[in-house]
Amino acid sequence: MPVPCVLKGLRVDETVKSLHKLGFQQETIALLERIAANLPGMIFQCLQQQDGSLVVLYVSSGCRELYELEPEVIQADPKILHKLIHPQDMAAFAESIAVAAATLTPWRWEGRIITPSGIKWIQGASQLERQVNGGILWDGLVVDITDRKKTEVSLQNLALKYSKAFSCSPDPITISTLAEGRLIEFNDSFVQLSGYERDEAIGRTALELNIWINESDRIKLLQELQTNKVVCNLEFEYRRKCGKLITALLSAEIIDLDGIPCLLAVHHDITERKQVEAQLRLSAQRDRLLAETLVRIRSSLNLKKILQTTVTEVRQFLQVDRVFIGLKDPQVGAKTVVESVDPNYPSVLNWQSDDESCLQELKTQLTTNRVRVFEDISQIAVSPKLLAHHEQLQTKAALVVPIMVGDELFGAVIANQCSGPRHWQPIEIDLLQQMSEQLAIAIKQVQLYQELAQLNSNLERQVEERTTQLQQKMQELEETQRVKDVVLHTVAHDLRTSVMGNLMVLKNLLKSQGLGTEDTGKRRHDETALREGLPPQATANPKGDTGNVSVQLSASPSSPQSLIPVSCSIIERMIQGNDRQLGMIDSLLEIHSCKEQGIVLHRELVTFSTLLQTIIKDLQPMLSQNQANLTNLVAENLPLVMADKTRLQKVLVNLFTYSLQNNPPGLNFTLKATVESGMIRTHIQDNGVAVSKLECDRLFDLYVRHPQAPCSTDIGLKMYLCRQIIQAHGGEIGVTSNRKCGLTFWFTLPYVGELV
Repeated sequence: MPVPCVLKGLRVDETVKSLHKLGFQQETIALLERIAANLPGMIFQCLQQQDGSLVVLYVSSGCRELYELEPEVIQADPKILHKLIHPQDMAAFAESIAVAAATLTPWRWEGRIITPSGIKWIQGASQLERQVNGGILWDGLVVDITDRKKTEVSLQNLALKYSKAFSCSPDPITISTLAEGRLIEFNDSFVQLSGYERDEAIGRTALELNIWINESDRIKLLQELQTNKVVCNLEFEYRRKCGKLITALLSAEIIDLDGIPCLLAVHHDITERKQVEAQLRLSAQRDRLLAETLVRIRSSLNLKKILQTTVTEVRQFLQVDRVFIGLKDPQVGAKTVVESVDPNYPSVLNWQSDDESCLQELKTQLTTNRVRVFEDISQIAVSPKLLAHHEQLQTKAALVVPIMVGDELFGAVIANQCSGPRHWQPIEIDLLQQMSEQLAIAIKQVQLYQELAQLNSNLERQVEERTTQLQQKMQELEETQRVKDVVLHTVAHDLRTSVMGNLMVLKNLLKSQGLGTEDTGKRRHDETALREGLPPQATANPKGDTGNVSVQLSASPSSPQSLIPVSCSIIERMIQGNDRQLGMIDSLLEIHSCKEQGIVLHRELVTFSTLLQTIIKDLQPMLSQNQANLTNLVAENLPLVMADKTRLQKVLVNLFTYSLQNNPPGLNFTLKATVESGMIRTHIQDNGVAVSKLECDRLFDLYVRHPQAPCSTDIGLKMYLCRQIIQAHGGEIGVTSNRKCGLTFWFTLPYVGELV
């Protein structure tokens, strides 16, 4: 029977194993025995025969200190060592011996023995070797671990002080020795995380329990502790007892337990979080791949390039050995058009088949199930031809998704795993399904493009014909526009000449009836005002509408002349009508010029308040004639403006004229001006008749007005010109209506500089 236990990590020298082999020099044996005597423990070699009996071939002198027995005593009766084992550890010792002998695996055991000097803890290990005669040769080492065990017990007692502090923690907490990493104490959360019970893990290291996936991680942890004395949230991977891998964040600090440096560590399991993060990353990669594929489809009509890029990126995403796309072919039935494959496996590029039975089998499978998932090709039932095809291509697992253009099977996207069977994740299946839908769009797009290309020649011809027709129409329109301009200027010139002739005749006729010089001057002033769009100041007859003028008419040169009396007021109305016609002709010509060339301004820097005062002074005769009052509330310190004074005067005249023409005499006006947001805003408010909102919105537009509309065509043209003038200055113009307050005209102008 072998002696109990050897210190883990120490191995028996190969030469010691051969101490008693034939031909070995006695001097060498003596030398090795002296070396063994200096080892911390006892080296042994024994033979377990087929009948179960045990023969001790060699025992080093270390047995005197360890077992307090002479080597000859042990060799004479190996069972004496068995009798020294503590009764409570006997069952575990016997079980370990039986398991090692049955499996020929290395023997490891630690336990207590009872010697004359007291109880000792020992640890032993042995390598087993089957002999030719059927026996088992045991070579091993046994060392005394009593001091270590006492230290562990002491540490465990000290760790109990901490156990109450972390027993209720949801995170696993451990206390281990700093030097070896031997577990001293841990809470129930660590038991749940690792899967090891207390009696399995206490006193053992994480390396012995195979918890560390990478042994270098512990070295990294110790280096961090040496540098910073404490570590926080270092991410490591661990292995549970069942073999499952987990990820945890480790926070640790060095503590002192009865003079022994120990490591207090808190482990926070983030396995689920890492899995979710990995799933999110995978989803993000999938979405990116789908988005890029969609962009390629929309931006390119090169189908082969789209397909090739798709299989390359899908293989990289799925991390598979081969991805290819097969499409229908009218000549050979089906063929592979693009492929991305690991160089270690066969290529299927340019593969084609016209085997009707094989193609029909594939078509039936794809149209029936739409998605074919093969985790292990060897376990599926397919025809011998398809099975041979898979074997030839070394396909072990496959994921097949059809490409459906409408209800027609057009091809398939196929991913192959050649290195072995594979479990396909739902996200991988979903990616391939969505990718097949995008490819169906690309194929349909190319088909449509081909159809459009066939129509392109006809369309180009039709476009050329239409272009020629449009060019002819444009020439006709240009000619029509030119004729319109000629007609407008000709008609305006003829009308203007006729109207001015009528005015001259009527004015001379009215003047020939004995009007005084005072009236003549006044008449000339009225003529000027009418030219500018102002109403006349008064009638020609200062005494009323009772004067008559005799007009001499003649039917023919030879017929006698006759005198027809005509009222002076009628002549004055005829003069006013001709003046309005002349003003309308001028407005039409100005609007035409505005549309062709825009408003031409002659700007100069003026003080806005001074400009308004000058314009109000010129308006005073018109206001007096209509018994209107004007209250000027404009401040004198308004900023300077760059403006065309003549154009602005015309705007104000037209605005006042509109109110005077559409209201009875006695109208009251209020003029205001404010500075806001870099603009001077001017308000002209009257207490006259209000108009509808529709009329306000359309007042400054150029349109044909209803004959019964309050705004005549003449003043409508002038209001349109007002908007063009203000907008040319960089401002806006408008009007609001209130039943109680009448109309309020407003316009804005940009100012320069600061307040005066």
